[in-house]
Amino acid sequence: VQLQASGGGLVQPGGSLRLSCVASGSIYSIKAGEWYRQGPGQQRDLVAGINTGGSTNYADSVKGRFTISVDRAKNTMYLQMNSLKSEDTAVYYCKGYLGWYWYWGQGTQVTVSS
Repeated sequence: VQLQASGGGLVQPGGSLRLSCVASGSIYSIKAGEWYRQGPGQQRDLVAGINTGGSTNYADSVKGRFTISVDRAKNTMYLQMNSLKSEDTAVYYCKGYLGWYWYWGQGTQVTVSS
């Protein structure tokens, strides 16, 4: 099973990005998922999560700006990021729950800078 994250890049403060995390190699679809981020010299922190029932949770620092979602038909998880700030700069990682296991994807760099 592989999770492929994409959608990162350089964006100005106030801008938006949408990260995608596509699952492949499994007969199961993404049932739940999480996005984490890790800034330079920092630990990896949970940013957003969505459970099997569709309920979501967010870190306080991103509430009202980020939205996590799952499209099971496309086996893809998303993180819509709006009103980006310089402190959102980090490598973003996805983690998906397929079958009975959690799997990590590789990171995608998000840089917020003018």
